[in-house]
Amino acid sequence: MSATDKKQKQAVIAGAGPAGLTGAYELLKHTDIHPVVFEESGEIGGISRTVRYHGNRMDIGGHRFFSKSQRVTDWWDEIMPLQGAPSLDDKLLHTTDKTFAANGPDPEQCDRVMLVRNRISRIFYLHKFFDYPISLKWQTFANMGLVRTIEAGCGYLWSVFFKKPETSLENFYINRFGKPLYRMFFEDYTEKVWGVHPSKLGADWGAQRVKGLSIFAILKDMLKKSFSKKENIKEVETSLIEQFVYPKLGPGQLWETVADEVRQRGGEVITETPVKEIHVENNRVTSVTVENAQGERREVPCDYLLSSLPLKDLVQSIRGIEVPDEVKRIAGDLPYRDFITVGLLMKRLTIDNQTRIKTFANRIPDTWIYIQERDVRIGRLQVFNNWSPYLVKNYENTVWIGLEYFCTEGDAFWQMDDRAFIDMAVGELAKIGIIDPADVLDSVRIKVKKAYPSYFGSYYELDRVKEFLNGIENLWCIGRNGQHRYNNMDHSMMTAMVAVDHIAAGNTDKSAVWSVNTEEEYHESK
Repeated sequence: MSATDKKQKQAVIAGAGPAGLTGAYELLKHTDIHPVVFEESGEIGGISRTVRYHGNRMDIGGHRFFSKSQRVTDWWDEIMPLQGAPSLDDKLLHTTDKTFAANGPDPEQCDRVMLVRNRISRIFYLHKFFDYPISLKWQTFANMGLVRTIEAGCGYLWSVFFKKPETSLENFYINRFGKPLYRMFFEDYTEKVWGVHPSKLGADWGAQRVKGLSIFAILKDMLKKSFSKKENIKEVETSLIEQFVYPKLGPGQLWETVADEVRQRGGEVITETPVKEIHVENNRVTSVTVENAQGERREVPCDYLLSSLPLKDLVQSIRGIEVPDEVKRIAGDLPYRDFITVGLLMKRLTIDNQTRIKTFANRIPDTWIYIQERDVRIGRLQVFNNWSPYLVKNYENTVWIGLEYFCTEGDAFWQMDDRAFIDMAVGELAKIGIIDPADVLDSVRIKVKKAYPSYFGSYYELDRVKEFLNGIENLWCIGRNGQHRYNNMDHSMMTAMVAVDHIAAGNTDKSAVWSVNTEEEYHESK
């Protein structure tokens, strides 16, 4: 039999999120393996999708496209080039061209390009705005007041000389900021996000997400900017970046484009068809069973399986070999945090722009606002107009915002009726003085399962699950849920890239894939 007569190898990819679609694209680009992507939902992009509602678009969770990995940056540019000429959004944000703004950009006619965006995120605490990350500007101290400022300074100095053992996320933050600043800006917000007190969370999360951020890092960054106007991305702590790129129609536009590219290159992307069973023989995946929207099941053979399934679902799906009870228990008990966004279309916000940044109609410039007020449950507020004006149907006359809540599937928040939840969310924003309920024009509620893998409970026994899964030679665990790691989008992409590199080289060692985002250098997209 000639080489041309050999049957083409096939890779099944579970999940059409950033990791799964990156894996499919990389396989087509660097190998002759045929990828078939199966996605449970009817959407492309996973948590990085863009939700459409009545002509407006929502970015679920907010996604900044920024990475210190040149490979990832080049990959984005290959799929969706950076806009070189002045873009329509710049005209909307920085002019008062009534004709242009009233007509608005037609999203369907937009080129598939990235926009350069200014990163503006602030903390809302004591009904005042603080820079995020916390800056050492006069306004910060004025907002805190004399007593809090003295307490914060003394607390930080104490933390410099008396370090705590980093056995918890609480101690991790105290070591870098001191106890008073930790209590003001980290304690309550962290508990909102994870549902448990930071003293019960492992320091792993902090080491991964804000590993280089501290008062010292902020001071160092301020001094560098004082003497140099040019920013070296490789040297900037990720949490201190000032710009990022962003698809005109939100992150989902990029992943929808990738899915189209995969299909055009001969791959398959099939939605509303989850992987239900994974069949293993002689420590190799031989096929998977999938189920379509009509409930019909079929078996699909494969030479490789790239899985971004939540590990608890992956382990539960394995057939043909005995899964140790310990592995089942650990995977089954892995904790997750779920997510709810309320989209509100507003006539206006009741807070004005008091920064020096020029904005359209003097609106606040923030993409994200971290809500630190203790008497409300909302965690973050997105202003979609500021991510991209193309997300808003009527940019000139409306403000499109997203209220973000963290919960656990099945709890009271998750089970609450949509209308009751929206009314509660509107009431919270009104309570802290950000909106007037009379200005709400439209609303929607979106729920996302398993948005955030959590770092407590059986997470600390995860190595036993990894050891078992690594024994299945042609199974590659990729992405946020595929590794139960709170990866940003570029990390998820990199797990797929490294997996494909190994497949192409015939290397079955999984350690490099699992080690993505454990290195010192940190990459950020969100």
